[in-house]
Amino acid sequence: MAELNGSPVSAEALVALGLVNYGHFTSMRVENEHIRGLSQHLDRLVRDCAVLFDANLDRERIREFIRHAVTGRHGSFIVRVTVFDPKLPLSHPGATAEPSVLITTRSAIAWPPSAMRVQAVSYCRELPEVKHVGLFGALWARRNTQRYGYDDALFIDGASFVSEGPTWNVGFFDGDRVIWPNAAVLPGITMKLLKQVHEHSISAPVSIRDVASMQAAFATNTSVGVRAISAVDNVQLTDDHPILDTLRKEYDKIPAERI
Repeated sequence: MAELNGSPVSAEALVALGLVNYGHFTSMRVENEHIRGLSQHLDRLVRDCAVLFDANLDRERIREFIRHAVTGRHGSFIVRVTVFDPKLPLSHPGATAEPSVLITTRSAIAWPPSAMRVQAVSYCRELPEVKHVGLFGALWARRNTQRYGYDDALFIDGASFVSEGPTWNVGFFDGDRVIWPNAAVLPGITMKLLKQVHEHSISAPVSIRDVASMQAAFATNTSVGVRAISAVDNVQLTDDHPILDTLRKEYDKIPAERI
């Protein structure tokens, strides 16, 4: 399903998105017409639109587009809201923008997903605080790690401090607290919600050398919830630590908002 501003999207508009590739988005897991963290997702869209397009985005208009696209659909699936300007030319992206809203859906995986093995890669996304559509570098890193037999990449900076994954935040458990890397990362909505409900959590620098002393590690985003990480490079981690089940239960208890 794909709708642009509430109507079926044209091929011409999608070509513009593919060729210019300038915009931002958010993805949300819909469960029976409810979304956990919906207000925060809308806040992100409004904030990122101001950053990328210097334009105001109407929260209620977006919500109506989402409602129109998902009403009547039951069960769990992922809805993505992409904001871009189909008329913004590649040669003149500084032109005054008129952002449009593209709504697409895809199936959702069952929770909890299987544990994954990740490889540390030196990389930092451009403008990491914005959930933008420029994913080439992140997907290039993911592809290369998968070609080496891993499931995904874990980004580290030039000083070997951990930041995030290509499309997810990462958390660690040291036996007492959940530690979120204090680094230049996308402020993921699922991470934000978990920080709010899990009392014993902090943000602190995490060196790749610290991983061996951690009791557990996990990836988190709206699609996977809390996904165990069973290995970082050649460091093995338990994928059934009780903290993982605790975080999943705490997340599940967060009230979802009706669209």
